[in-house]
Amino acid sequence: MSLAELPLVFALVGMALYTVLAGADFGAGFWELTAGQGPDATRLREHAYHVIGPVWEANHVWLVFVLTVVWTAYPLAFASIASTLTVPLFVAAVGIILRGVAYALHSGTSAPWERRVIDTMFSFSSILTPFALGAAVGGIASQRVPVGNAAGDLLTSWLNPTSLLIGVLAVAVGAYLAAVYLAADALRQGEPDLEARFRTRALGASVVAGVLALGGLVILRTDAPTLYQGLIVGDGLAGLAVSVLAGLVTLFLVWGRRYTLGRFTAALAVVAIFAGWGLAQRPVLLPGLTVAQAAAPEPTLIAVVVAVLAGGLILAPSLALLFRLVLGGRFDPGGAQRASATPPAQHTTSPRGRAGLLLSSAFTCLAVGVGLLSVVEIGWTHAVGVVALFGFVVLAFVGLAPADGDPFG
Repeated sequence: MSLAELPLVFALVGMALYTVLAGADFGAGFWELTAGQGPDATRLREHAYHVIGPVWEANHVWLVFVLTVVWTAYPLAFASIASTLTVPLFVAAVGIILRGVAYALHSGTSAPWERRVIDTMFSFSSILTPFALGAAVGGIASQRVPVGNAAGDLLTSWLNPTSLLIGVLAVAVGAYLAAVYLAADALRQGEPDLEARFRTRALGASVVAGVLALGGLVILRTDAPTLYQGLIVGDGLAGLAVSVLAGLVTLFLVWGRRYTLGRFTAALAVVAIFAGWGLAQRPVLLPGLTVAQAAAPEPTLIAVVVAVLAGGLILAPSLALLFRLVLGGRFDPGGAQRASATPPAQHTTSPRGRAGLLLSSAFTCLAVGVGLLSVVEIGWTHAVGVVALFGFVVLAFVGLAPADGDPFG
């Protein structure tokens, strides 16, 4: 892997993390829309609002990260994408704004009609945004974004079979991830009825997402044959296989109510899809434009790589602390009191030491992966580098699991 391709790897990792984290937040809005009426529906909505509260703004950092990296490292491609896909990107931006406004106003509503309006706006924007972003990705993946300022069709570039498939799949994946996460949080908070409801939703959503993903290959075969070939017989096959396997493992774990590990395998299934897409489309970025041709001058690329790695040293510990607090239940009702009431003998150094070892191993994998993909020019080392990056994602998620209790269920 050349220096020109390394920022694109960063961007794909950022897209995967945005899907895994913010996608689950959007999925929570989907379940609010389908909650129904009555006291049980109200409890379900309040549970979703509470769980996403500490992290929903932080998760958008990955979208900003992706836009900044692509804009700086591949300016020609960024201009082509932003101008041709103006409509879906604008729709996604409006959806993000509406969702933020609805979330901010939710706590200030009192009348039932106010709550219905706010919840409806929140749910609608939570579906609209991932669909629009997925449709934009579909336009790029199906090679409908030519090089040039608004050179592609403003409608058919994102209203086509592949874009519609990926847009709907993005909504389904978000709902699937949200159901798994919310079931785990309900179990941790001692809400067995909510846990059972989200468990059922997670099982159903996993089947729907799997059918869409595998059945969508038929659409890709006719509408995006180049991408289809790359996924079926090309380098992208490995990512597709890992995603299918991780999805099946997640289904098994959710069935057995082992949600904590299920979070990680569900995330791995999504990450593998992005890896498969990148490998299947390599080295083409846009029609007639390779990654090397689209890349900025070498000094700019070096600056991007250094900035990403240096920024990661600041961002990663901050997000790690945030997610450890969330997964440890410190933001749950009475979570701080329960934590302070825990006998000191239960706070042994073993869980902390294990988490530290996992996070250290994760960043070691990140350093090895980046080094092998950017410095070494031997083919087999690139495969090892990709495996190391996957190891970073898995070990980081496991290392962020709550220190209390069984980290695997």
